[in-house]
Amino acid sequence: MLKPRIIGVVAVKDGWAVQSIGFERYLPIGRPEVSVEFLDSYGVDEIALLDIAATREGRGFDTAMLKRCALRCHVPIAAGGGITTIDQAHDIVHGGADKVIINTAALDNPAILTEGALRFGNQCMVASIDARRTKAGHEVFSHGGTRARNLTPASAAAAAQNAGAGEVLINSIDEDGRKAGYDLALLRSVRAAADIPLIVLGGAGHASHFADALKAGANAVAAGNIFTYTEHSVALIKRQLAQAGVDLRIDSTAAYENAGFDADGRLQRQDEELLEDLLFVRIHEEVI
Repeated sequence: MLKPRIIGVVAVKDGWAVQSIGFERYLPIGRPEVSVEFLDSYGVDEIALLDIAATREGRGFDTAMLKRCALRCHVPIAAGGGITTIDQAHDIVHGGADKVIINTAALDNPAILTEGALRFGNQCMVASIDARRTKAGHEVFSHGGTRARNLTPASAAAAAQNAGAGEVLINSIDEDGRKAGYDLALLRSVRAAADIPLIVLGGAGHASHFADALKAGANAVAAGNIFTYTEHSVALIKRQLAQAGVDLRIDSTAAYENAGFDADGRLQRQDEELLEDLLFVRIHEEVI
């Protein structure tokens, strides 16, 4: 069985990596390629590079940006945003991406998933679904979360699987940037409708949120804001998940095997004796 994956998300708007909050507010971080390089060095299993303004602006994905990012990355990249044709998907694959993420176009023309699966393999095609809570329940929104589709996320996921998608990325617009936890009801509804690998995004703020999503049926947990500005954030979350019994890949040099964590997920201070042992190397008197 494949191990759960931790996916770092780099959302790009106007050429800059940003933090997204509710699909409405955006806080600039820096150059996308620098964010990708940091996430790669932090120990993520995969990176999702999302050009979040492309569809709203009626343009294709920024492949030049992708190529810059791919040069600094050693883990798989899934790239998406503004992809409407199979030729654009081809350019993304040849630009350095291992997977193609398709959102609005997969709803308008599911055949793009079918053709992409035939050309690149269904493992390459990721159907992205943005969902929002409404009075009638969860509803799918496209065009960067601006257009209601009168469609449930479960039915959209089932249709994407039937069309040839190898994975589904389900993103909660309501929880985006809140750091209050993933929308588990949304996750479970999609999990019941599709049996292909499921990635959940939107709301991560604590290691327990990742664990809850994996227990609810996610195969991979994705996050962006929580990994920003904290060098060992991925390693710390992976260690807490490992301590909670989740079997996942840990290969970063900072593994925190004997670390303790408080209720907020922060490292607890080690005993003074242990810290002293780490700081000093004792050289015993040479015996001749």
